[in-house]
Amino acid sequence: MSKTVQKHPVRLSVEEREVLQRIPSFLRGLFTAFWMMKRRLQFTGWLQYLIPMFLSLPFLAIGLPLYFFAHLWASLPFLVPAGLLLLAAVLDILTVKWHIQFPERCPRRNDGLDLFDVMRARHSCRSFQTGRISDEDREALCASAKAHLAEPKFGDGPIRLEYIAGPVTVWPPVNAREFFIAIAPKEYDRRAVMDVGRTLQHVVMDATRMGIGTCWIGQGADHASIIKLLGDRFDPAQDNIICVCAIGYASRYIPAFIRFFNAKFSNRRYPFNALFFTDPACTKPLDTTTAPFDRLGRTYEICQWAPSAYNGQTTRCAAVTDNATVIRFDFFAATMSRYYAAVAVGIWTANWEMGCQAQRITGRWEFLDPTTVEAGELPRYDISWLLDPPLDA
Repeated sequence: MSKTVQKHPVRLSVEEREVLQRIPSFLRGLFTAFWMMKRRLQFTGWLQYLIPMFLSLPFLAIGLPLYFFAHLWASLPFLVPAGLLLLAAVLDILTVKWHIQFPERCPRRNDGLDLFDVMRARHSCRSFQTGRISDEDREALCASAKAHLAEPKFGDGPIRLEYIAGPVTVWPPVNAREFFIAIAPKEYDRRAVMDVGRTLQHVVMDATRMGIGTCWIGQGADHASIIKLLGDRFDPAQDNIICVCAIGYASRYIPAFIRFFNAKFSNRRYPFNALFFTDPACTKPLDTTTAPFDRLGRTYEICQWAPSAYNGQTTRCAAVTDNATVIRFDFFAATMSRYYAAVAVGIWTANWEMGCQAQRITGRWEFLDPTTVEAGELPRYDISWLLDPPLDA
């Protein structure tokens, strides 16, 4: 096994342990074994293509004995699925891994869409075209990153978005060649981590409007190769890589496993009543269709569809009222994750402030005393949006 793979310990993260808790207890051992194997293979660059082969093995184990010792017709229900899975793996290797494919055009820009439609048009791009983005688009994206980095931040710790281009092994995207590396101070600063999510999300939305695909990557990025490409722009004693965002033009050549993953998981979101509440314990759902909450319109929707690690949707929001007047919205993390939950809250703040601006609802971000918010350990209070002026019914 390569040194690069060995540098990634096969320990379950907070998010992975939470996923494990949702699985029936009798399947958790099998899931853990599979996840450990996945963590060992993901940085080889082959895992996306090997999964269909692994899935074909049970069908072959049943179908081949039936073919040789029973009857052809008895084996077909098992051999046909196995053959289709193996064929899909071979086609994926030829077209995606080895790039035997027809040329692809650059995607169209989304300049004609409003803010909310641009946000809904955005999805995690997990298969990129083999060529790099144009010089014009690259310069525009780097300018976007510079502009958003210059905006006021939640924390005092400096954050950076470093552009790199080169061979970085990531999971699950394929053929990613260009990246923004989000870097925060080595010493943990939750507000700086939130700043990473907020700032990078603004850049991601600019990329979406330009027709450029993006994919947020956390543990699925090989930090060793990233640090090598960063060179003297990264100081291990001072810097910490929070997350990575792959950028490029989306490809129509997508591995079968990723197509399945996108269809089953990426296009699903919690309903509003599981995300927006009227109490700090996040137990009483908010009716977003009643006045004056309905004035925020699609702002709820674009937060609902915000990206998050493993599509975990770990951010919650609680409206605070004074009689019938809405005075603020408090934002919480639903897990104890120190990094990915904080990044997710930052992403929500970006979407929230953009949505409010589009709806001409003014306000400001402020950190309140958790005792004032009456927040418990979980959900964990992070930040509040104070309406100015408040919303009257």
